[in-house]
Amino acid sequence: MLRVLSSVAATLVFASALGAAPGNSTPESLKGAPGQTQENTPSRPTQVGKASWYGRIFQHHKTASGEPYDMNDLTAAHRTLPLGSWVKVTDLKTDRAVVVRINDRGPILRNRIIDLSYGAAKILGMSGVDRVRLDVLQTPEVAENFGMQ
Repeated sequence: MLRVLSSVAATLVFASALGAAPGNSTPESLKGAPGQTQENTPSRPTQVGKASWYGRIFQHHKTASGEPYDMNDLTAAHRTLPLGSWVKVTDLKTDRAVVVRINDRGPILRNRIIDLSYGAAKILGMSGVDRVRLDVLQTPEVAENFGMQ
C-alpha cells in the first residue's frame, strides 16, 4: 500500500513540476450522486513546447549525469526531470515519436523545453526546432518504488 501511495505522490509532484494540473476537475467529473465515487487514475505528466538538438560539438563532453555525451544515443537534456527518467517525445508536426533517457541538464534557451541528442532528432526527422509533446514514462523514483531497477 505504501508503494502505491508513494508512486501516486511522485506522479503528482512531477505533474505539478511540469505544469500539469493534478486530478480531474472537469465539469463532467463533478457529476454523480452524493457519496458516489469515481475512478480517478492519475495521468502521466506531459509537457508541450519547442525541442532542439545538439550534436558533434558536444561529442564526448561530460553530461550532468557524469557520462560522456554520445550524439548517436537516444538521450536528452531537460531542466527539471530527474536524471535517468525515460520520456516519450512526439513531434507534433510529423507525429513521429522516440523514447529518450534524460542524462543532461538544459536547454539553455528559455523558449525550449528539451534538447535532444542528434540520434533522437534524426529519428524524429528534425532539421531545426520543432514543437513536441513530452510524456514521462518512468522516473528513477517510480522505478525504485515498483522494483523496476
